[in-house]
Amino acid sequence: MIRILIADDQEMVRAGFRMILETQDDMEVVADVADGLAAVARARELRPDVCLLDIRMPGLDGLEVTRALAGPQVADPLKVVVVTTFDLDEYVHTALANGASGFLLKDAGPALLMEAVRAAVRGDALVSPQITVRLLRHFAAKPVEPAVALTERETDVVRAAARGLTNTEIGTELYLSLSTVKTHLGAVQAKIAARNRVEVAAWAWRTGLMR
Repeated sequence: MIRILIADDQEMVRAGFRMILETQDDMEVVADVADGLAAVARARELRPDVCLLDIRMPGLDGLEVTRALAGPQVADPLKVVVVTTFDLDEYVHTALANGASGFLLKDAGPALLMEAVRAAVRGDALVSPQITVRLLRHFAAKPVEPAVALTERETDVVRAAARGLTNTEIGTELYLSLSTVKTHLGAVQAKIAARNRVEVAAWAWRTGLMR
């Protein structure tokens, strides 16, 4: 069972998300809160599998909550997916830098919301399609040479991940087993000190690997 915490200052949004998620046999909403301070406290208390966070909340905004729960300095980070009305570039970049495992717009629809939750649990990441291209273009604007060397197969896997393919899709495209794809991604994350596949994808575009 995937245990989920919802944090949003609008009661109707929280109720809607709960209704969508609890239609799934493998999902359970363990808490829903209306402000950032409560989100941090309840998340640390309950240790949910995934936290769904709005950005604009009283107390602490969702970006600060993300950093508190999943940031680089957190010893045992939680999985965070930011779900918001606002797709400003600075919000996206800050959320991902603060450790978010995904970034969705509230109009993305129920299917993407559930997929984002499952992706976070798997260690994957999902970013709203309309944001992805703009985000990757930002990283590709001023490419720098990569400071680490990847094997040929690791490079293939990273390029596929940076195109937005899931682990299963990468395996199908490259004729690799799912476990082999995960092994290659894990090796790359260790080499470049990335915490998740979003950071791997960003690194690929930033270093010019996608040119």
